[in-house]
Amino acid sequence: MKTNIMRLMVAAAICAFCAGKCAAQQVPEFRTLVGNVTVGPVSQTSPMSVPFITWGGDMATFYANGGLRTQPGSIFARAGFDIQLEAGDDFIQQVRNYMSGKTPFLRGTFRMIGMASGVLASDPRTQGVVIMQMTWSAGDHMVGRSTFEKMSQNDLAGKNIVLQRGGPHVGMLDDLLREVDLKWSDINVIWAKDLTATDDSPAKLFAKRPDIDACFVITPDMLALTGAIDKVGSGLGGTVKGAHVVASTAYRRGSIADVYVCRKDFFDRNRDLVTKFVNGYLRACEEVGQIKTGNKVKYNDLLKLTQSIYGNEVIPTIAEADGLLADCEFVLYPGNVEFFTWKHALSFTRFVDKSLGMAVNLGYISARPNLPLIAAWDNYDMSAIKSGLANQKESREMPVIELDEDKLRTVGKDRTLVSFSVKFEPNQRAFPVSLYGKYFANVLDMAESYLGAAFIIRGHADPRLAIDQLFRVGGAKGLIEKRGKTGAWEYWYQGKRLDQTNIAAMISLIESGQFSGSGIKDDDGIPIDPMQTVQACLNLSQLRAESVRQAIIDYAKEQNRPLPEKQLLPVGVGIAEPINPYATTIEEVRANMRVEFRLVRVTAEITGVAK
Repeated sequence: MKTNIMRLMVAAAICAFCAGKCAAQQVPEFRTLVGNVTVGPVSQTSPMSVPFITWGGDMATFYANGGLRTQPGSIFARAGFDIQLEAGDDFIQQVRNYMSGKTPFLRGTFRMIGMASGVLASDPRTQGVVIMQMTWSAGDHMVGRSTFEKMSQNDLAGKNIVLQRGGPHVGMLDDLLREVDLKWSDINVIWAKDLTATDDSPAKLFAKRPDIDACFVITPDMLALTGAIDKVGSGLGGTVKGAHVVASTAYRRGSIADVYVCRKDFFDRNRDLVTKFVNGYLRACEEVGQIKTGNKVKYNDLLKLTQSIYGNEVIPTIAEADGLLADCEFVLYPGNVEFFTWKHALSFTRFVDKSLGMAVNLGYISARPNLPLIAAWDNYDMSAIKSGLANQKESREMPVIELDEDKLRTVGKDRTLVSFSVKFEPNQRAFPVSLYGKYFANVLDMAESYLGAAFIIRGHADPRLAIDQLFRVGGAKGLIEKRGKTGAWEYWYQGKRLDQTNIAAMISLIESGQFSGSGIKDDDGIPIDPMQTVQACLNLSQLRAESVRQAIIDYAKEQNRPLPEKQLLPVGVGIAEPINPYATTIEEVRANMRVEFRLVRVTAEITGVAK
């Protein structure tokens, strides 16, 4: 996580065309940026031009090739390739080369490919075939000021947020907005020209302009602004006072997926060649992991090779190359099976929908193309894809975290990443998919996307009945005095006016025991005991939370989607945290009757050993 290189400079050429536009305005269509390009056949395969970008996942490509040109004895050489690696940080030029036939491949993030999808689909020959996923990002972050609750993206609405135009963080912000049911028009976007290092980059603008509430940055900039991922900037040592991480791919792995795309005409004619390319890359990923921990000499050689390819300005030291690799997670063979075949939030199908939807919303394409991105996975000879791989599992197990439930129950809101609530009817205990399926799906999506996180399912009840019973019993026993007139009553206890909106004080008074066992009955002849009512509300809220948890588990099984059940903790809150402390309308009562979902980041003090 030490790298100070530019994360995905892919968007550099896009940026020049999109300056100064706010979220509600459309950017130029991507085809306008590319211009007129004559579609031609792929010109040559020896050497075959293959683009790379500035990202740790491409270090496996360097390793497989042995350098910019295929070296004898390298993985790609043994597969029969003669490959010339070409810098592809100018993504628009990449697309031009792809369309004209200079290369059969595109290299970028999935969202970048989505922005270009209208151009790719303009000719059946150049339709985009996604041949593999390379990595997930683990080194991109949203940093906010004190105007954001720590670690919470629920405060996005109305905020001024700066990020690089057309860069990798556009997709990340799109995900965060959808998770809290917001649109781009609900925030104020400030587009920066560059990703890092310059005065027109998100980190520099955030530091200079107090009106900017949050910025999207790479790891080095995050560390400079905050001091560490779990710290708050003090204002010393170059940090920004109050700056803290609001969201991060360090624990939200599903936002930025790096991929290779191939032209359909080339794929159809050269399926064996593409299969070997994918297999070679996956082999390289495994070997890079092995030499990183077991062969220091070879690993240092890879770091030096990376430095020589990117140049000293981008990678000043080999430590920077090591940090570049640390900011990405290789998905390997099991991750590709999961990506292309599983039905979940991080699947190929869902990424197509999200990427094309975002591209339409932001104006990069006018409509979803008739020839959308397609997956190559079902068209491979899987024995050839798996040949020589050490890890041939068909899936990756979702991590299971052993939680200290007592500590998790009391975890503060400062550890909350996302929260949302669902309402229910009085005495309701069932939560059918027909009414709540949208919320269940949202929980599953986030459970699959966030690593090291847990959902606290918190049941709530309305406190009005317990408070009214307190006043009624207190009045009958002469403990509470009622003053004023209808519609403006005041209640006094031991010479002090009671504030019925101070729920903690009301509960404390009820739990003192002075108002129990009075023998006072309601109009139906039922004994009134506010303490029993508080306990009944607590029990009912716990049952509701447990019912919702079980409904989500059942829904996940019906959808054949993985779910770490231990990371769903039901908690009964009872009347302790109402939205409206003393409800006066049925709408306010119903707002209090809710089940709240809190996605919290699990930290060392509330977890055992991750399995």
